[in-house]
Amino acid sequence: MPRATNAPASQRRRKRMILAAKGYRGWRSKKFRYAKNAVWHGLTYSFAHRKDKKADYRMLWNLRINAACRAEGMTYSKFIGALKKAKIALDRKSLADLAVNDAKAFSAVLAAVK
Repeated sequence: MPRATNAPASQRRRKRMILAAKGYRGWRSKKFRYAKNAVWHGLTYSFAHRKDKKADYRMLWNLRINAACRAEGMTYSKFIGALKKAKIALDRKSLADLAVNDAKAFSAVLAAVK
């Protein structure tokens, strides 16, 4: 008796992988063997970079806060330390947003801290 390969399911599985590799260059988007490898690598990187994105945003917020503080004559570290002493519970995301979009409000926070 011949071996049953379940061809329809195999074809669907391969088609799904080729569709996932759409937009990749060369054989990585056309041949199953290379597409599978490329998609798996892409999924691995996307998992790792979802974690890295959080650190990237925090670094960006710190830079923005630092730039706004230095424009007012204070350093970032002294500003954050003074915030904690004054028990002002603003996170870095909202502080960076104030620094970029509402300079007057950020100056008011800075004045409250001084």
